Amino acid sequence: MPLHVLPAPAPALLSVLAALGSPTAVSADRIPALRSVQGPVSPESPLPVHVLDRITPGTSLPCTHLTGWRFLLRSEDRFVAAAETLLTPDGWTFSHFFEGPYLGSTERALRQAASMNTPFQPRLLSIPELYMLTLWLHGDTDAEASSGAPLPTDVLVPLAPAPPGIAAHRPHRVADLLPLMTLRLAPEPLLGSPA
Repeated sequence: MPLHVLPAPAPALLSVLAALGSPTAVSADRIPALRSVQGPVSPESPLPVHVLDRITPGTSLPCTHLTGWRFLLRSEDRFVAAAETLLTPDGWTFSHFFEGPYLGSTERALRQAASMNTPFQPRLLSIPELYMLTLWLHGDTDAEASSGAPLPTDVLVPLAPAPPGIAAHRPHRVADLLPLMTLRLAPEPLLGSPA
């Protein structure tokens, strides 16, 4: 079943294209993966990036907020890097280029999601408290990119590297993964005082 990929806001895409075409941005922000590329690089697979607000025990549904858009950068037949944009008071602006394990992990998770039989809207969900990034497969395929909290039936695919105890690339319903994340974030119980 094809994923319902949202189009990125035009200013976000334009900021990435401008950074790719700018000699100063290129020299200042180029990462090794981009410096070694011969030929053109094109931004593809735009994904809205949401950040999960603090998880607390007893919270029924977590809240999120949109912080940016991430584009995978293709050179010929492969993704070589990614670019991220941020929402500022002045609108969408280029933030940075990056490479590393999340690039291949995102590509793998998108292929995995495309093979599922359920229509989803792909997003990225960052959980800063766990140093965790997931592909969020939102069941409301008509939702605006800036709206929506993870629904209990939505699916989260932790990207590698995932935190200890959470398997990367194993799809979880939000209703199943949220309690595990809540446990991971619960404060350690205080031990009795020394005798």
